[in-house]
Amino acid sequence: MKILLMTPPMTQLNTPYPATAYLTGFLRHQGYQAVQRDPAIDLFLEMMTRNGLEVIRSVVEENFEHFADDELPDVIHFFLAESERYFSCVEPVIRFLQGKDPGLALRINSRRFLPEGPAFDVLSQMEQVSGDVLKKAFGDLGVQDKAKYLATLFINDLSAVITQGVDPYFEVSRYGERLAAANPYFDDLYNVISEGHSFTSEVLEQLVEQYLEEENPDIVGLTVPFPGNMLGALRIAEACRQLRPDMPIIMGGGFVNTELRALKDPRVFEFVDFICLDDGERPLLTLLEYLQGQRDADELFRTYFLADDATGQPCVHLNENPELHDIPQIDVGTPVYDGLPLDDYLSLCEMLNPMHRIWSDGRWNKLTIAHGCYWRKCSFCDISLDYIDRYDEAGADILVDRIEQLIEETGQTGFHFVDEAAPPKALFALARKLIERDVIISWWGNIRFEKTFTPEKCQLLADSGCVAVSGGLEVASDRLLKLMKKGVSVEQVARVTKAFSDAGILVHAYLMYGFPTQTTKETIDSLERVRQLMAAGCFQSAYWHRFAATVHSPIGMYPDEYGIELRPGPEPLFAENDVEFYDPVQTDHDMLGRGLRKALYNYMHGVGYDQPLQFWFDEMDIPASAVKPDFVHKAITGLITSQ
Repeated sequence: MKILLMTPPMTQLNTPYPATAYLTGFLRHQGYQAVQRDPAIDLFLEMMTRNGLEVIRSVVEENFEHFADDELPDVIHFFLAESERYFSCVEPVIRFLQGKDPGLALRINSRRFLPEGPAFDVLSQMEQVSGDVLKKAFGDLGVQDKAKYLATLFINDLSAVITQGVDPYFEVSRYGERLAAANPYFDDLYNVISEGHSFTSEVLEQLVEQYLEEENPDIVGLTVPFPGNMLGALRIAEACRQLRPDMPIIMGGGFVNTELRALKDPRVFEFVDFICLDDGERPLLTLLEYLQGQRDADELFRTYFLADDATGQPCVHLNENPELHDIPQIDVGTPVYDGLPLDDYLSLCEMLNPMHRIWSDGRWNKLTIAHGCYWRKCSFCDISLDYIDRYDEAGADILVDRIEQLIEETGQTGFHFVDEAAPPKALFALARKLIERDVIISWWGNIRFEKTFTPEKCQLLADSGCVAVSGGLEVASDRLLKLMKKGVSVEQVARVTKAFSDAGILVHAYLMYGFPTQTTKETIDSLERVRQLMAAGCFQSAYWHRFAATVHSPIGMYPDEYGIELRPGPEPLFAENDVEFYDPVQTDHDMLGRGLRKALYNYMHGVGYDQPLQFWFDEMDIPASAVKPDFVHKAITGLITSQ
């Protein structure tokens, strides 16, 4: 029995999403014939060719044939005017971003080779503030990185052409996200599929047909890690149904695990036969046994399927089978990447910031140090779900064995540990084992800014190959950090992040605004602390997230404890995640968010630290910050413990 595993579009362009690699390695270890493909990268590369752009131009011309030139969106107007240059440049640029033609960098840097559409406007905007930003960012010798940045802007323009002129659901790293995310009804997705094919879906269908001919699988498995993969998954499933009507189709993944836990709409099963929840190893094993006649349907594990109810009507049935258990981390095996086009992924440089670019630049082998979160207390986090709540680790020796196997297979020594929060003790043990066995890698991952990360321990991690970490500073307010049970203080984060930075490790901070009962003044004070932290070199990159209450978090389950009231919503038949709430502390978080993002964008480019905070908020008057100007300096040097 052969199973073909696929990741639907769209995901990162620089590295494959790891779910199929994990499952392929595990299933082969169990004796099954498993293969994998990545339609996300294949779809993008099919479009980013001369022939692909010629088809795109014809579709754009047809869609805008009744528009006058001055009515066209800027990116469409520029693309049509410069289409021949786009045709000539696109394939060389793709080869360059794949690392196959580094000699093209000098020509890209001439600023006369690429057509520079609206995406390049960001350069002139930054130059107005701080002069020659490319010179400052890359100097005279950063030839490859400078060209990579310019080539990424070129790709951004083409992506915008597809979104605005061909397929409104297409984006580089997601596809139709708004149709699926926290949508209680399946209607939007179902209607888009029913409306017929787009250029994007036609290319995807051709790829699926190719995969089925090459592999001739008995079963297809689709992982849906994010809402922006659901439309692609349904398109792939639709194509499989047409080509192989009797072939079972299985779906799972992070989006399913988080948002489809109350699934009731039977129309989803027009596309797939089974939907698995949480870790896929055990559910897949039981499904494969069921499909081979070795177990009954009522013995499936955490699996949705369609079955008749008492009246004979088909309804969605979930079989949980709690007597079974998940596969321990020690037994899940090593991911395998064969079947994925490792040489074809694109390294992009989306921002002139050394830490922020790490998500899109470079090919990273993905591994998990431990399943779940060792802390699992944060009130905003979905700690009731299995992927966070069930903690399990494999041990340093096994991890290093897997690292060595992946290096041998892929030839790559870059690793991204994709833990919810890597446990410090396990990290330190891993670091010592890497050094002891002389395994040379570069690695990064997500952590909590624990006080156990002393300067000495940070240096240990750096010596083992750690190049970057990310973690949550969240609201940068001690009152709110206590309310959310984060287990850290701003002063502690300052010390820990400075220790990482001093060890040569890049740091990214996750930030949050709009938390229950957060006032305008607390938000402004948070921005001031962030300004000081970045100016002091504690972290190099950050991102403001607008807080959202979710049904699986403590806030969503016990809103009274956080001073809010949930607003009633429709009964979910499809996806369920974000929940609306009433906060008696009335704050204009939307307006504040625009100023927060503007300030942070400039800080990440090394400018604007001397500007008063009011400078970033042209839509509203803000209160003066009460944070002392030397707060972070004193926190780092140990002269204060909190504010």
